[in-house]
Formats: sequence, C-alpha cells, structure tokens
Amino acid sequence: MNGLKKILGILWIAVAVIVGYFGTTVLGIPKITSGKQEDLVFGIIILFVLMPIISGGMAIFGYYALTGEYSDDKI
Repeated sequence: MNGLKKILGILWIAVAVIVGYFGTTVLGIPKITSGKQEDLVFGIIILFVLMPIISGGMAIFGYYALTGEYSDDKI
C-alpha cells in the first residue's frame, strides 16, 4: 500500500505541473492580454491567486505522499 501511495505522489506532482501549465497558458495569460477590464481582473485572479493555491497544494500533497508522510507505520 505504501508503494501505491508513492506512485500516486508522483502522479499528483505531475497533475500539479499540468494544471499549472494549463491555468497559465489557457486561462491566465490570454485573459490578461485580451484588453477588456473584466478579463484583466479574472486573469490576475487566476494567475496570482488561484494557480499558486491549486497547483502548489497538489504538489505539496504529492510530495508528502512521495516522501512517506502518509505511511501506515507513522504515529
């Protein structure tokens, strides 16, 4: 079971990188460069608020799973 947790930790880190890339290139930067004020506000919120929370949280979760913080033998 601990081996599965480590594999899933790698998967979570990979998903965090993919979500960060997708959020930046598809949602963030095009909204900032569109020229509309409502798109600019949405793009800033996506890039500087949501992307660090989402991708950072998933990467930290994956790192903890990879290093064994969620193993069964810890008390």
